[in-house]
Amino acid sequence: MGTNVLDPRLRRFEQADMKGKVVLIRVDHNVVKGGRIKDPYRIDATLGTLFGVARRGGKPILMTHVGRPRDKKTGKIQCRDRESVLPIVRYLEGKLSARILVPDCAVDPERGILEPGEATRNAVEALRADKVDMVYLPNTRWFQGEQAKGPEREALAEDLADLADLFVNDAFGSWQAHVSTFDVARRLPAYAGALMQKELANLERVLRPEKPFVGVIAGAKYDTKIGPLRALHERADALILGGLMYNTYLAAKYNLKIGGVTPEDRDLARELVALDQGKDKILELPRVVESETMEGRVDGRYRTVSLEELRRRGRADFIVDVDPASFDDQRVREVVGSAGTFFINAVMGYMPHFFEGSRALYRMAASNEQAAKLYGGGDTLQEFKALCPGDYLRGLDAEGTYYFTGGGSVLAAIEQGTPYGLEPVRVLMEAA
Repeated sequence: MGTNVLDPRLRRFEQADMKGKVVLIRVDHNVVKGGRIKDPYRIDATLGTLFGVARRGGKPILMTHVGRPRDKKTGKIQCRDRESVLPIVRYLEGKLSARILVPDCAVDPERGILEPGEATRNAVEALRADKVDMVYLPNTRWFQGEQAKGPEREALAEDLADLADLFVNDAFGSWQAHVSTFDVARRLPAYAGALMQKELANLERVLRPEKPFVGVIAGAKYDTKIGPLRALHERADALILGGLMYNTYLAAKYNLKIGGVTPEDRDLARELVALDQGKDKILELPRVVESETMEGRVDGRYRTVSLEELRRRGRADFIVDVDPASFDDQRVREVVGSAGTFFINAVMGYMPHFFEGSRALYRMAASNEQAAKLYGGGDTLQEFKALCPGDYLRGLDAEGTYYFTGGGSVLAAIEQGTPYGLEPVRVLMEAA
């Protein structure tokens, strides 16, 4: 999709004069788990912006968050190797044949990095002098001010802005208004990168889809998805639920006691049941996998059961997956086969032990070759790639298929009805 579908107020990085200027680029390279890159897709997706900045004579400083190094209860920040940007830097050095410098910032054992410091300023001077091709800052969440409020936040925003001449946000997946996504954009001329533009353009296909529109959504927490689920129910012609979200819906609709579903979530889900009454948008997947424990695959204590049996019983142990046979249900096949657009942000089962439901879902969606298919979320893409590699690879080049780098961002945009209300995007449309 072209830039013509973008809000004309959005400042795009192609419009900036970058020659000889230092460009601070916020990316979403949050792909490191346990010190290793699990899937480089999010890194590769930003290469268009990196090449674009280089073509325009810009000198790039990159920054991303990795993981959650800050303890929510204590506020302490641990700068652990497993959440370092170094694996990303090594990948980019090999991919781009570039000289990349990571500043060795001083670390407080409890508060993380207090300021970029002299090491960062020296790295930027080396960049300006063409001694290196790129600077990559340490994990933004290692900096004390990144998610803080008050003077620490203000100080970090000023320090980061002082490093560069321009700011480019290419991290649509990082939609929270933190220093590196929002505050810096208020202090420098700020622009949307190539990936950001592509994500925004493809969101139009979710918000104004070709009908019939089928949404597929799953999640480990029901309470965090209430708003997006309500908005998606209103927009979609049919909904398929998976994971704990489906379990919670079943518990609320049939007053079942299901392992892992809290009474509070079951009560919350009654609103969704009421919303669907008379509309029947939510497809019931008639067979599920029940297990005595969440690790039932290991000890063999799991079996497939029908919803009828669960309703007679009034309870279930843990529902850990959807039985692939559910996708042979006549109504499910009709809905999937006639869909004009899919939005899929779902892993159906408890991974890694129970994957058959997810694989059946991805294969069934891929079988509808006419439909637009929009996949959102790192977990969804990771499992789609692992379970259906052929379909995943075909989707990379298919005109009607798009892989969003951030599922949470898409859900937030669906809830608001527009991506331009998200603060890191909105600030790119305001005067610097």
